[in-house]
Amino acid sequence: MQYLRTLLYITFIGLIFNSCQRPLKQAAPVAVRISSPNLKSSCPYLTQDHQGRPVLCWVQAQDTAGNFLMAYAVSLDGGQTFGNPKFIATTQGVHPHDENLSKILFRENGDIIAMFAVNNPNPENNYAGLVKYTQSFDGGKTWTAAKQIAEDAAASIDERYFDMTLLPNGEVAVIWLDSRKETPAEGSSLYYASTQGRAGFKHEKVIDQQLCQCCRTKLFVDATGNLHAVYRGIINGTVRDMMHLVSPDNGKSFSEPERISADNWAIDGCPHSGPAMTATNNNLHFVWYTMGGGSGVYYCRKPDKQGFSQREIVSNVPSAKHPQICTFNQEQLAIVWDEQTQQPNNLNNRIGLQIRDGKGQIIRNTHLTPDSISATHPVILKVAESAIIVAYTDKTTPNSQVWYKLITL
Repeated sequence: MQYLRTLLYITFIGLIFNSCQRPLKQAAPVAVRISSPNLKSSCPYLTQDHQGRPVLCWVQAQDTAGNFLMAYAVSLDGGQTFGNPKFIATTQGVHPHDENLSKILFRENGDIIAMFAVNNPNPENNYAGLVKYTQSFDGGKTWTAAKQIAEDAAASIDERYFDMTLLPNGEVAVIWLDSRKETPAEGSSLYYASTQGRAGFKHEKVIDQQLCQCCRTKLFVDATGNLHAVYRGIINGTVRDMMHLVSPDNGKSFSEPERISADNWAIDGCPHSGPAMTATNNNLHFVWYTMGGGSGVYYCRKPDKQGFSQREIVSNVPSAKHPQICTFNQEQLAIVWDEQTQQPNNLNNRIGLQIRDGKGQIIRNTHLTPDSISATHPVILKVAESAIIVAYTDKTTPNSQVWYKLITL
């Protein structure tokens, strides 16, 4: 009898020990719709305000006629919920484009800049567009009249695929693709400008030429204050590979462009899928889409003062595109993208998520959306050391909607 009691006791203790060692199963993150269910919405973008609170902005129709405005909402609880959306009236005419995202930026003093694209059809290019911006100096209550990004507005007939970021000196930097160029060769020029207090963007200049005309650009400031720009360039007239350049002095000067990876993708067209980057303590990290030497989303890193590593596949699904990346837990990476999934009667899209460590080693792969919907163009933001938000557009129905998920990792 005593032996039986002892055996049961040991078994009981063993069960408790084992249960403590097994990782707990985490419930799947719940998708939350932020846009109006009756009006078409798309183009989510994630950032933080001057107090570090998550901000989600998107483009939403105001009526069934297709009149759109930029909207944004702030989270007071680390991304679990968002407040009521605020609409920016001075963004009237914004053109919703999933790759040419409308964006919002909060300066350290609370001033806000909203940047967006509008159509600009003209005899030279029926599909041309312009980049405009509007500012608020009272927390979003009122906004200045929208202004074209180019200082020489009359000379620039096509501006698009912009990005902006906060510089270490408190000003805001912006890059964009521009039709103004000094060569008849195909491609756009990469323009740079920065704010001068509340006077808007000044001192525009060209920092590279011959860029792929329809892929998004990315600006990023690392922990040392270096400003990085990544984009898809055109090399030797036909190759469209990813390029990187850096400024150590708040945009006053830039390095010579370097190719991130020699994919050698020769294509007479534009894939509408640009690069993204982030940083950990000792590495820069890049993700992009290509069909050069293989098709899909790829990753590489650049250790401090070293060259770019050999690229590695993130998703070899040929349709995998539109990657985004962020750092969390100081030394870990979260990568998201969209890819097609075959259904009985149609093709849908799902959002992929990959976790890597600071040296680029894969930790986990999963999908965030079911194959039964069509989810595209994810964006990502770290909201805590071990938590991220992923937002995306669900295009399952004609009235597309913007959704987000808070994910604890």
